[in-house]
Amino acid sequence: MSVLHLLKRHPFAVEAHFRFSLVLTYALPKTVLEPLLPPGLTLDGFGEFGFVAVALVQTQGLRPALLPPALGQDFFLIGYRIFARYITPEGRHLRGLRILRSDTDKAFMVLSGNLLTHYQYHLAKIRVIQTQQRLEVQVRSDVTGAADLHVIADRGGVPAHLPAGSVFENLGEARRFAGPLPYTFDYEPETHSIIRIKGVRSRWNPQPIAVQVLESSFVEGARFQGAALQGAVPQHVKPILSSAFLIEDVPYRWERGIRAPLGAAPRVASVDLVGNTAVNTAVNTVAEDE
Repeated sequence: MSVLHLLKRHPFAVEAHFRFSLVLTYALPKTVLEPLLPPGLTLDGFGEFGFVAVALVQTQGLRPALLPPALGQDFFLIGYRIFARYITPEGRHLRGLRILRSDTDKAFMVLSGNLLTHYQYHLAKIRVIQTQQRLEVQVRSDVTGAADLHVIADRGGVPAHLPAGSVFENLGEARRFAGPLPYTFDYEPETHSIIRIKGVRSRWNPQPIAVQVLESSFVEGARFQGAALQGAVPQHVKPILSSAFLIEDVPYRWERGIRAPLGAAPRVASVDLVGNTAVNTAVNTVAEDE
C-alpha cells in the first residue's frame, strides 16, 4: 500500500516573502462552484454567488522555516482557489481556500510542490513586466492552453474603484474575498480527511487596483460552465470579475498541516454573507472568521 499521501500533508512549516501579490476575484453562481468542493468543505458565499480567486504572486526565498532565506527558492506562482469554509471536529468555523490548480515557472517547485501538497502544480512559461505605472503578467501553460493568462494592472491608479459589474457594493465587502484567507484546505481521499494549513502574515494592506484581463482560459473553462450542473440544461456562465487587489512586500508563513478525519455526518449547506455577518444556513449558527 502506498504511503505517498502522507507526504502531501504539508509536513513542515514554510516561510517566504511576497514581493507582490495581485489577486483577481471572480463571482460565479453557487451551483457551479459547489460540485467542485470535496467532502467536508462548504462554499463561502455572498448572496447567490461563490468566488474563485486568481493569485499572481512573485515569491522570494520559499523554504522550510528552519532554513535561512539564502537557501530559499525564488519563483512566480499563479494559484486558482475557491473560497470555502470548514467546521473543525471541535466546532470552530474556519474560512479558507481550496486550491484547484497552481502554475509556476520553476520545475523544482512543480516537483516539490506536488510531492508535499495537493496544490496541483504545473510548469508554465511566465513573462512579467513591471514599471512604476504598470504590471503585466502573461502565462502560457501548455500546448492545450488550459490555464493561459494575460493581465495588465494599472499601478499608477491605486487605489481604484471596483470593476464594472462587480457583485460587491463597496470595498468593505470586496476585501472579505481579497485572499489569501487564514487557512488553506486539502482533502485526503485515502483517509477521508481534511488537511488544514494555517497562514500567518504581516504588513497586509491590499489596495484596489484597475486591471485588464485579456485572457484567462482556466476561469473561463468548461469546469466553470453551467454544463457542470447535474440535471440542468447546459448554458454559458460568464465569470464576473468583482475585485482586484495588489499587496506588496509581505512576509508569509505556512504552518505545518493538521489532519482531521471526517465523520459520517452529511455535508452542510453553503455559507452566505449578509453584510458583514456569516450565517450557516444548515446548522443555524454564526460562523467565526479566523
